[in-house]
Amino acid sequence: MKKRSGAGGAGSSFFHLEGVEVTDQPCQGTACLVAAHRDPQRWVEAEAADPRMHCLGRCYQAPARASDTGRPRVAVDAPHAVVLGRVAAGGAATLGAYRAAGGYRALEKALASSPEVIVQTVEASGLLGRGGAGFPTGRKWRSVAESREASGVAYVVANADEGDAGAYIDRFIMEDDPHAVIEGLAIAAVAVGANRGYVYVRKEYPAAHAAVERAVAEARSAGLLGSALLGEGPAFDIVVVAGEGSYVCGEETALLNALEGRRPEVRARPPYPAARGLHGAPTVVNNVETLAAIPWIVIHGADAYSAMGTTTSHGTKAVSLSSLFNRPGLYEVELGIPVRDIVERLGGGLAGGELRGVLIGGPLAGILPPHLLDTPFAFDELRAVGCEVGHGGIVAFDEHTSIPDLVRHVFRFGAYESCGKCTPCRAGAPRVEALFDTIHRGRPAEVGSAVRWRDTVSALAATSLCGHGTGMAAFAQSVMTHYGEELGPCLA
Repeated sequence: MKKRSGAGGAGSSFFHLEGVEVTDQPCQGTACLVAAHRDPQRWVEAEAADPRMHCLGRCYQAPARASDTGRPRVAVDAPHAVVLGRVAAGGAATLGAYRAAGGYRALEKALASSPEVIVQTVEASGLLGRGGAGFPTGRKWRSVAESREASGVAYVVANADEGDAGAYIDRFIMEDDPHAVIEGLAIAAVAVGANRGYVYVRKEYPAAHAAVERAVAEARSAGLLGSALLGEGPAFDIVVVAGEGSYVCGEETALLNALEGRRPEVRARPPYPAARGLHGAPTVVNNVETLAAIPWIVIHGADAYSAMGTTTSHGTKAVSLSSLFNRPGLYEVELGIPVRDIVERLGGGLAGGELRGVLIGGPLAGILPPHLLDTPFAFDELRAVGCEVGHGGIVAFDEHTSIPDLVRHVFRFGAYESCGKCTPCRAGAPRVEALFDTIHRGRPAEVGSAVRWRDTVSALAATSLCGHGTGMAAFAQSVMTHYGEELGPCLA
């Protein structure tokens, strides 16, 4: 699964972590930027580091290094624990612990049912993908199942390339509850008729990669995977693959290219992966949290799941709070809870400083300012104010972070991680990075910078091939809307 076919965006490489052991590198993700005042020297080292580590999944202790130890607080604040129950209870990393907690009963139930009933159950649950896009999971599965009838082959893929700075949800599910991901992937395979699955884990998560590999080996050794699921079902096995550093592999088509050994850039769509995915076959791609929710839905039923949340955002969602909160950590909440409740009740507000805003779902999304904190944490409601549920990471920032520096940081990240396939992202992100780098260095912006800034943002929003470019645009648009006066007279 090595990837050897070209460089990424503005001077970066898709393989910038090839051969790199993630041991003591400093993190330069967004959660670490906004916490830089806590350890300025560490942040100086992070910005100078090469290759760059844009998130280590340690946002609860930012600014972080890979060698840091310690675990986040984990709690369930929802009517039912769908995905974090075992993690909050101390984990079920081994097959014995998972089975003792009821693990693989959902797969048994699925095998005693029919693929159509499984798909109907997931459809009726209203589960939306938890990786950022929020696409209906049941609809994706049905499309793959129908396409598989014609193709004769299908694949299922766990997208464990959690790279949105501020998110560490998938990391701890994989480390503490890896069999939940395996069981969810196996149920998806039964539903769509797949005999092979993949788990694509980001390089920055070596412990998660090792945990999933151990869990797959345990399941295979116990006869749960391999020639017959649970010893009596259809053949199904799983391959665990480590990425080499490309953020854009979090996008499903780029991830599929990487699995094929091709240049991991975003594919033009249609066709979508559900019709033509891995090796040209219909493919389910779900993220870790989505798959971890599947066993609960199969056991408890679609109605129990859809009863939680709102009329359009059903169920629960795990969120991860960054280090500036009094109580950073992982929380499973019911969708529809006000963002203020997450920030103030669960997170305990900020540990110091005055809240200036929160970035939800990664840096490539809109900022929610304090006066909009009563917005429900739900897909449609956040989109209505220019934000996203996204992956569920919540990064707060205070007066220690200047808006121009935040813009510089986001576009520096965006330029470095661009796959380079579309012009607005490839050329526009470095242009904005250079503009705000000039401001960062205390120099006046050139005449005409305001026009170039706004034109670039418009181009990113209208013509980017994927969410990498449109996410940068959404971030920039929210900055102009809520923090325009802080950009300076030449850019406001």
